[in-house]
Amino acid sequence: MTRREKQLLEWIEDNPLISQQELADLAGITRSSVAVHISNLMKKGMILGKGYIVQKNNYAVVLGGVNMDIFGRPYNPLIYKDSNPGQVRMTFGGVGRNIAHNLRLLGTNVKLITAFGEDMNAQKITKNCMDLGIDTTNSLTVPNGITSSYLFITSDDGDMELAVSDMEIYRYLTPDYISSKMDIINNSSVCIIDTNLSEGAINYLAQYCTVPIFVDPVSSTKARKLSTSLGHFHSIKPNRIEAELLTGIKITDEKSMKKATKHLLDLGISQVFLSLGKDGVFCANKYESALLPCLKTTLVNTTGAGDSFMAAIAWGYLNGLSLIESTKLGLATSSICCEGKNTINESLTIQAALTRARIDLKI
Repeated sequence: MTRREKQLLEWIEDNPLISQQELADLAGITRSSVAVHISNLMKKGMILGKGYIVQKNNYAVVLGGVNMDIFGRPYNPLIYKDSNPGQVRMTFGGVGRNIAHNLRLLGTNVKLITAFGEDMNAQKITKNCMDLGIDTTNSLTVPNGITSSYLFITSDDGDMELAVSDMEIYRYLTPDYISSKMDIINNSSVCIIDTNLSEGAINYLAQYCTVPIFVDPVSSTKARKLSTSLGHFHSIKPNRIEAELLTGIKITDEKSMKKATKHLLDLGISQVFLSLGKDGVFCANKYESALLPCLKTTLVNTTGAGDSFMAAIAWGYLNGLSLIESTKLGLATSSICCEGKNTINESLTIQAALTRARIDLKI
């Protein structure tokens, strides 16, 4: 979509009955030029027929990381600087891919935009995405590139102790490349990003994305990329450390927690979901807030719980849940995730999550 088409579309969204002459006057161009732009927007599927009905397709777009995850868990308490007997597994991962996978388990159509190398891991991941119904056709393949990988080790009770990530390939997801996919992104219902993207790519999306953006900061190091564009996001899910970094406010008690959350809301963010680990989630918008506890669960593996939470709050937005309901759903999906051996718990369904969250909603 060209800059002029985007401008015209914004005016049409504000007033679907606006005339071509009125559009021409606003843009300072001829009526015939407007007619050409309208025709192009219709061909691209951005508007439908008379009355300029704006087309929004029923899918979510996820932009972020895909990895081959290598996971190690010792049988006994971890001994550092030594070989620990245990289990080692390889699974498909990456924050963006995990969110997309969870969204599919919840029944949402998903397009995943990421970067792949030219290697066996890329082939395996794309095949898996295809099997899951995740559309990766808009992703980039980097010639001679190496698909990213993520190595992590947990304690014997499942909490992550150490991780090493190879994410160099995401520097190829440049603003120029993302600009070529903006029609797909802006024709979605919601855009979900993680900070494996470069700061330049994030800033570009913040400026040109016209649908709500949900952000997962991923880590305190990568969260810094969000600093210059925070006010452009609809929803954000930081943990305590990430929230401190983004707000400059040390969170030590309830008062400072609310102050940090208010700071993010005052910047223009619509919803904040502050993850407090075992203490639950503090959620807030301009009208309400609540601290909700984690649900009782049989803990097997905590890795991936945040990704399932992110998918759930996006699902909540798409399906009209309130802030509190969305948070409850996120805590329920996280609980289900933690009961599985892998990063994704394949037993997750939207009905199972709604039941555990005690949300009465007909699907």
